[in-house]
Amino acid sequence: VMASMAHLQEEKLRLQEQLLGLQEKLAARENDELSLSLQLQGQVEALKAKLLEQAQEIGRLRSELGGTDVEKHRDLLAAENERLRQEMKTCEGELRELRRQQQAPCWDCAHLQENAGLQERLSQLQREAEEMRAKLGELDLEVQQKTNRLAEVELRLKDSLAEKAEEEERLSRRLRDSQETIASLKSQPQQIKYIIKTVEVESAKTKQALCESQSRNQYLQEQVGMQRQVLKEMEQQLQNSQKTEAQLRAQIMMYEAELERAHGQMLEEMQAMEEEKNHAIEEAFSRAQVEMKAVHENLAGVRTNLLTLQPALRTLTHDYNSLKRQVRDFPLLLQETLQSARAEISQAIEEVHSTNRELLRKYRRELQLRKKCHNELVRLKGNIRVFGRVRPITKEDGEGAEAANAVTFDADDDAVLHLLHKGKLVSFELDKVFPPQASQEEVFQEVQALVTSCIDGYNVCIFAYGQTGAGKTYTMEGTAANPGINQRALQLLFSEVRGKAADWDYAISVSAAEIYNESLRDLLGKEPQEKLEIKLCPDGSGQLYVPGLTEFRVQSVEDINKVFEFGHVNRATECTNLNEHSSRSHALLIVTVRGLDRSTGLRTTGKLNLVDLAGSERVGRSGAEGSRLREAQHINKSLSALGDVIYALRSRQGHVPFRNSKLTYLLQDSLSGDSKTLMMVQV
Repeated sequence: VMASMAHLQEEKLRLQEQLLGLQEKLAARENDELSLSLQLQGQVEALKAKLLEQAQEIGRLRSELGGTDVEKHRDLLAAENERLRQEMKTCEGELRELRRQQQAPCWDCAHLQENAGLQERLSQLQREAEEMRAKLGELDLEVQQKTNRLAEVELRLKDSLAEKAEEEERLSRRLRDSQETIASLKSQPQQIKYIIKTVEVESAKTKQALCESQSRNQYLQEQVGMQRQVLKEMEQQLQNSQKTEAQLRAQIMMYEAELERAHGQMLEEMQAMEEEKNHAIEEAFSRAQVEMKAVHENLAGVRTNLLTLQPALRTLTHDYNSLKRQVRDFPLLLQETLQSARAEISQAIEEVHSTNRELLRKYRRELQLRKKCHNELVRLKGNIRVFGRVRPITKEDGEGAEAANAVTFDADDDAVLHLLHKGKLVSFELDKVFPPQASQEEVFQEVQALVTSCIDGYNVCIFAYGQTGAGKTYTMEGTAANPGINQRALQLLFSEVRGKAADWDYAISVSAAEIYNESLRDLLGKEPQEKLEIKLCPDGSGQLYVPGLTEFRVQSVEDINKVFEFGHVNRATECTNLNEHSSRSHALLIVTVRGLDRSTGLRTTGKLNLVDLAGSERVGRSGAEGSRLREAQHINKSLSALGDVIYALRSRQGHVPFRNSKLTYLLQDSLSGDSKTLMMVQV
């Protein structure tokens, strides 16, 4: 009920706010009507000024009416008529002079002919004079008509001025009516009516002003209608609220009646409970009296039993005193027992510690021995190992007799490769040669020992080297169904890490870069086209690092594949005559493994560099031109520098030309020292 009353109070406040809003809107409407009345007064004043201007213009026209074109033309014709009259008078004088000079008739003389000509001219001039008189009469008539028309215009102007005065009076009356209507609207806001009158005037601006006033009145009428609608809705809401309030009051009265009824019931129940309580007290008192009587009887029996139990009590007291003495001596006995137990436990712990130290020493020795043996095994096989792999003939090699292998194998030695070149048999000796039928798994079996060296903390490089289209990318990446060295090495790496998880903590991170036209670029960065530089570490260790190279922490092979796919999109490839999708840059997938032995605190760091080199090619065969030609030149130069570095390392020369190429300079720490390098030559 209280919540309903609060809701009604909020509804009442909201209705009051709406009423205040309506009052503000009515005040705004009154301001609009006042501004409209002021605008109408301004329009009436403008009409008065317009009428004055028109009256002045008519007066000016009347003053200039004497100089119109018609009167000027009439004056010209009058001057021409006067000239013709003067000329006619001159001709008549000449004619009289000729008649006076004529003494005798002369029919054939020249004077007679001249006289006839003069008469004809005289008659012609007379006809022209008559025509001029007729024109002059017409002009006089036209002047008379224009004068009459001017009089009519003056009369109409007077009528128009009278009409304008009447219109002004009508507008004044309308203004007064509007003001009275506005006053009545202010006094009676519930019965607002607008009386719209149409006033026809001749001025276009006045019509436009009246149209604007009508549209404004219509807009105000719509606003008033909307306000009326809102007021009706609010009245409806107020009625609904009043109905709700009446219902709630009825409910309150009902609840009060129920409360009174519940109060009466509660009083009755309390009275009944009081009676029950008194009855229970009486029953308890009587029961307590009975129990008290029984207790007294039991107490008499107990007293009798106490008299009989005194000898037993003396015996128990004696036993208690003896036990008390034993308890007093128990702490000394317990302390002696604890000391002996501590000595025995300390001796056992010391023996366990010595045994653990001996086992830890043996474990470290075995760990070092295993690493040493594994490293010695890899060293015996060669820190720098060169494998050869011959790919099978494909349809791109052609068909027929020309599509044949250019190399042969030694059945007794799997490290020798023979090539028939210009009729001569040339032999090449490598660490191992894989024939075309060798599987990806067979190739990886020779590589997997290097992955173990990476986990032990050594740097490992695996290269795919060869001509464009020789199968480097297939050997390194393979396909989804038959993965290459990259996928198998990463799977073995994570398998070894999981196997050592009980004793070692490993953190694996991956970076992807490419060397394109001797420029190092980050394939995982936000700006793959940005060139990076190789610098020495500022800690004085002599190690190289690349500032700005992106490095991702990975937890599985799938994470590395996602990173590698992202970087593969940014790698530069191009179509040449030798390969439809020829790699135009050296792609490097750098996997860094950092390990911590939890038992010894030993830390290791190893790198696994998986490198897919750009395809070496002869410019004449690949068809490279322009920028492709420049790419091929950079590729061949860097591959030549890599070959020089591998040769210098295998022949143990004093100087190794790492700085001749960005590729060898970046991989310097993974090619020299105890690092392991595998060169997979694709043929």
